[in-house]
Amino acid sequence: MSFSCRRPEHMAPPEIFYNEVEAKKYSQNSRMIEIQSQMSERAVELLNLTEDQPCFLLDVGCGSGLSGDNLSEEGHFWVGVDISTAMLDVALEREVKGDLVLGDMGQGMPFRPGTFDGCISISALQWLCNADKKTHSPHKRLYTFFSTLYSALARGARAVFQIYPENSEQLELITSQAMKAGFSGGMVVDYPNSTKAKKFFLCLFAGVLSVTLPKGLGAETAERGVPNQVQFTGQRFRFKNMKGKSAKKSKDWILEKKERRRRQGREVRADTKYTGRHRRPKF
Repeated sequence: MSFSCRRPEHMAPPEIFYNEVEAKKYSQNSRMIEIQSQMSERAVELLNLTEDQPCFLLDVGCGSGLSGDNLSEEGHFWVGVDISTAMLDVALEREVKGDLVLGDMGQGMPFRPGTFDGCISISALQWLCNADKKTHSPHKRLYTFFSTLYSALARGARAVFQIYPENSEQLELITSQAMKAGFSGGMVVDYPNSTKAKKFFLCLFAGVLSVTLPKGLGAETAERGVPNQVQFTGQRFRFKNMKGKSAKKSKDWILEKKERRRRQGREVRADTKYTGRHRRPKF
């Protein structure tokens, strides 16, 4: 997940990048249509909706409506939000069944409290991690989005985001703002050992404190030491970076440091707490 100049979000703001030329690819390129369809199907599966019961869903970053087509096929009703007029024009030309809203997700979701039974988003959330304008603050825009989305969801509803995280810091930025807004949940990773098939899904729960995350596809890889779940709850969780090191000054970091000192033959005081502080001697 290293930096690459080929990442779309590094080329231009979404409303500019997704112009008429780019938008047409989502209605003409069979490969892109197939990939979008597969990811949206997986996102709906992770929503864990009641079978044979139509739901009212939100599609954030709906684009040309490919994900919405899947929702309609499943018998659900939906509203799509996107910042690109070109993409929404393609959705209108395709006569998608959902309602379409032109809007910047970083400015919040303009819906009444408890409106939706669930939310999906495919390849859109990572765009909020960039500051495309001087007035943009990724932390604030993410919090604004998550807090208004939390309000728009019925209590107990789920929101599933397929994302392409650039690095562990970006993952932490996203999840910390989601927690701050009230969500619980975590990251589900499908096929963690595969370079091409590996997919990240952020599964969020609105109004649910204790949850069990779904298992990522290719779960057998977890037995070989490759995690396919990362869970967080009401407490701030710091992701370990890609090298597997613990966050500095954390409990794990202190304990690892003490263990390294022991292996080096250096003395480690038994009365040292994991916080690094020393107990004062009693007199």
